[in-house]
Amino acid sequence: MDQNIKKLIPFTKPYQSHIVWNIVFNILYALFSTLSMITMFPLLEVLFKKSTAVIKEPTYTGIQDIGQFGKDWLFFTISDLNQKQGPQFALLLAVVLVIVTFLFKNLFNYLASYHITHLKNGVLRDLRQKMYYKIIDLPISYYSEKRKGDIMARMLGDVNEVQNSFFTILELIVKEPLTIVFTIIAMLNISVNLTLFVFIFIPVSGFIISKIGKSLKSKSTRAQQESGYFISLVEESLSGLKVVKSYNAESQFKKRFDNSIDRLLQLTNSIGNKNNLASPLSEFMGIVTIATLLWYGGNLVLVDKTLEGSLFLVYMLLSYNILTPAKNISKASYAVKNGLAAAERVFEVLEIENAITNHHEAIIKDTFDSKIEITNINFKYEDENVLKDFSLDVMKGQTVALVGQSGSGKSTIANLLTRFYDVNEGSIQIDGIAIKQLELHSLRNMIGLVTQDSILFNDSIRANIALGKEDATDNEIIEALKIANAYEFVKELPKGIHTNIGDSGNKLSGGQKQRLSIARAVLKNPPIMILDEATSALDTESEKLVQVALENMMQNRTSIVIAHRLSTIQKAHKIVVMQKGRIVEQGTHEELIALNGTYNKLVSMQSLE
Repeated sequence: MDQNIKKLIPFTKPYQSHIVWNIVFNILYALFSTLSMITMFPLLEVLFKKSTAVIKEPTYTGIQDIGQFGKDWLFFTISDLNQKQGPQFALLLAVVLVIVTFLFKNLFNYLASYHITHLKNGVLRDLRQKMYYKIIDLPISYYSEKRKGDIMARMLGDVNEVQNSFFTILELIVKEPLTIVFTIIAMLNISVNLTLFVFIFIPVSGFIISKIGKSLKSKSTRAQQESGYFISLVEESLSGLKVVKSYNAESQFKKRFDNSIDRLLQLTNSIGNKNNLASPLSEFMGIVTIATLLWYGGNLVLVDKTLEGSLFLVYMLLSYNILTPAKNISKASYAVKNGLAAAERVFEVLEIENAITNHHEAIIKDTFDSKIEITNINFKYEDENVLKDFSLDVMKGQTVALVGQSGSGKSTIANLLTRFYDVNEGSIQIDGIAIKQLELHSLRNMIGLVTQDSILFNDSIRANIALGKEDATDNEIIEALKIANAYEFVKELPKGIHTNIGDSGNKLSGGQKQRLSIARAVLKNPPIMILDEATSALDTESEKLVQVALENMMQNRTSIVIAHRLSTIQKAHKIVVMQKGRIVEQGTHEELIALNGTYNKLVSMQSLE
C-alpha cells in the first residue's frame, strides 16, 4: 500500500460508519447490477415464446443451490402465469421484475454515493483544518524560505485533489470489481467458452492502460508545483502593485505570468490527454471483445445450436455490463495517480518538524519581576553570524535602546526574545528562567510587539485592536486609542471604532496604521514592550504624537526600543550601539556623546539630515 494512502487512513476514522455503509451499498449495487441484466432473460423468453411449460414447482435444498433455485422458481412462476393468466400477464410480471431490479440497483448506487460524499467532504474539512493549524503553528523561519503562493496551492488545490481522487479507491476495490465478479459468475453459468474471451480482454486492457498512466504521477507533481508558483506570482503582484506600476514593470510581470501559465497549459494538456485516453481506450478494447463474442457466440447459436438465442442476448448484455466498470477502473486508477502526487505535497507540509515548540516541562509564567539576561548569544539566519557573542541585561522598568546601521542585528534581538527564532548558542533568560523553558503562550503574553510594518487585518478597527484581548470593552478600546494618540482620527470615521480599514489597513495613512498598532499593544498591556523601529514610518508630526504616547506607555514598563531615529531614544536608561552583530558602545545619551565615538557620529549624521 502506498505510504500516502496509509497516512490518509487516520483521517477516515471519524467517518468509519460511512465507509462501512458505502461498502455494503456498493456490494448490493454490484449484485443488482448483474440481476438487472439476468431478469432480461425471462422477459426475452416470454417475448420469443421459447419457454416450455414447467409443471413441477422447485424445492429449496440449501444456500449452496440458491442461484439455481431462484432461476427454477422464476421460470416456474412465469410458466404457470403463462398457462393460467395468458402471456400478457407473464409479460407484465417480467417487465415489473426488470423495473424493480433496476430500481434497487440505482437506489443502492445513490445510497453508496450519499455515504461517500459525507466521507469525502468530512475528510476534506479535517485535512484543511489540520493544514491551516500547521501553517499557523510553523515558525516564521519556515516562511522566509517558502513562497506563500505554494503553501496556498497546497491547501486549496492539492487538498481538493486528494478529496476528488483518493476516495475513488473505495470504488476501485469494492463497487467496480464486484460488479465484474458477479457478472462473470452469471456469464460462466451461461457459457464457459464465451467467458474465456472476457478473461483475455481484462488483463490485456489493464496492461495497455497502465503503460499509458506510468508518467502521470510525475507530471501531476510538476503541474501542482507550477500552480504554486502561479498563485505566488498573483499574490506578489497584488501586494506589490504600487511598486510594479511605479517602476513600469508591468511587462516584466506579464512575461513571468505568461511563461508560468504556458508551462501549466502544456502540463495540464498532457495530463488531460492521458486521462481522456483511458475511457475511449477501454471502450474500444471492450468493443473488440464484444465483436469477437458476437462472431463466436453467433456460431454457437446458429451453427452448433448449443446456446439459446435469448440466453446469448442476455450474455451480450452482461458482457457490456463489464465494460462500464472496467472503464471506471481505468479512469479511477489515473485519478489515484493524481491524488498520490497531491497527497505527497500535502503531507510534506503536515510532517514538517516545528523546531520552535514547548519544552516537555514548560513553565507558565504570568509576571515579570526582575530582569532579562541575554548571555553570549550567537545567531545566524543562513551562513553568516548576525549576532556574535552578544550579551545584555535589561532591568525591570528600564528603557533600553538598540541603535546602529541597518544589518547590525537590532531587529534580530526582537525575533529572538519573542522566540520567532531560537538562538544557535548562548541563552536568553527572563527572571533567571531560560525562555526555551517557558510555555510559548505565556512568554508571548508578557511581550508586546510593535513592528516597523504596521500589520493590520481586513476587519474593523475594534477587531484589530482587540487581537490580544478578545473580551475588551468599547471603553477599553477607546482608552487604548487615546493613549496611542489615535482616537482623534478614529472618532471622525463614519462608524468610529467599527469602521472597516480594508486589506492591510490600506484605507488609512502610514501614521494612522502605526498608531493603531501601538493602541493594540497598549490594550494588551504586557510588562515587556518591544518597539521595532515603531516610529520610522511616521511623518514628523505623527512621530511627535506617537512619541508622547510611547513615553506614557513606557513609564511603568520594561521597554526595548530598536531605533533608527536617534531623537526618539535620548531619554532611554541605556543606549546600546551595535555594529555587525556586536556591541561597540553602551551608556546614556550624555555618556555616549562624551565618548565621541560611533554614537556621536550617528547623532551628527542625523542632525545634518
